[in-house]
This record gives sequence, structure tokens and C-alpha cells, in this order.
Amino acid sequence: MEECKIENMYTLEETIAKELFLGKTYPWEVLPEISDFIKKIGPKLSKDKFDQIGEDIWVAKSATVFDSAYLHGPLIIDENTEVRQCAFIRGNAIVGKDCVVGNSTELKNVVLFNHVQVPHYNYVGDSVLGFYSHMGAGSITSNVKSDKTLVVVKDKNENEEIETGLKKFGAMLGDHVEVGCNSVLNPGTVICPNSNVYPLSPVRGVVPANSIFKAPGNIVTKR
Repeated sequence: MEECKIENMYTLEETIAKELFLGKTYPWEVLPEISDFIKKIGPKLSKDKFDQIGEDIWVAKSATVFDSAYLHGPLIIDENTEVRQCAFIRGNAIVGKDCVVGNSTELKNVVLFNHVQVPHYNYVGDSVLGFYSHMGAGSITSNVKSDKTLVVVKDKNENEEIETGLKKFGAMLGDHVEVGCNSVLNPGTVICPNSNVYPLSPVRGVVPANSIFKAPGNIVTKR
């Protein structure tokens, strides 16, 4: 599972949460610690750049948050990000610089690196989205298995699997990942950097870097 390691998935300089990932091997290991990390660094953020607008909620002065958006802490929204109409941020969320959280998009227990776009009707829960990743309209992360058992990350190509010990685990998207409209990323999905997912795809397991996911069992290498 070498491709799934943090060092191969993410540019840590592109998130205010870099420290959260240090000392860990796989990105899903940060999920139980997001809330405490926000509470730790929030009070230390520059008062010249951030306003504290509620309990454990820090929003950059340069960010744009529409009046109809709902924000619940712990939460950090970094510089030049836009949170659009009726966005629903339920807490335990770190939203990076120059991001777009779109109309009717819901976030919960997530880290969005800089330049992430979840712009239209997305649900992103218990997930990490890498630098410049993008989820097309209506695409979602499914974060709980239907049988409620703990999530296992499975790489069929390498015939490997890792028990995460987590009941709630959506998806790990590496840097520069593109997810097509109305796709569902099933619990424990890992999409490695520079890969694309076709619209209307049900994705599970590990998608290698520099790949195109066309359908289950049909993943090709980019040329």
C-alpha cells in the first residue's frame, strides 16, 4: 500500500493542517484527531488574518461566506475561500486556501487542502481531499458501510488490505484528483494523485495514481 501513504498522496505544504499529518503513515489516521487539532491551533491563528466568529470557529477575513451558509465548530476556513449559498458545515472541518464549498454542499470531519473544489450538491464526510482535487456536481463520499462494520482499505491490484479500525471513513483523494458528476465513493475509497473518475461511477478500494477509473474492474493508466 505504498501509494496510499501520506508522503505519496499529499503536498503537506498546501494545508494549514500539515502538523496533523506528521508522524502518521496513512491519511485516514488523522480522522479521529481533526476536532482536537482545530481547537489547538485555532486560538493561535493570526488575528490580523482570521476572525473568531463563534465557538471554535475561525474564518479568514479574506474568505467569503454567504449569509445562508451554516457553520458549526470546530472549524477553520482559510484565506480566499468561498462558502456559497446553503452550504452546511457540520463541524470538525479544515477548509484550505482558495477553496470552493458550493451550494447545498455538506462537510463533516474533513480536511480540504488548498484549492479544493466541492462546488455543487456534494456530501464529504470523514475524508481528506488533496491539493487541487475536485468533486463534480452531485458526487459524494459514503462514509458508513451498510452492515456498519469497520472499514477496510482494499487494494485488489496488490492483493493487500488494511484494517482501519474506523466505523466512519469516506474517501482519501490525493492531489489533483478529479471525480466525475454523480459518482459515489464508497467507504474506504483511496484515489491516488492525478487520477480521474468517470461520471456516475461507484468507486471502492484503491485507484492507482495517474489512472482513469471508467467502471469497476476497468481502470486504465493515463497516457
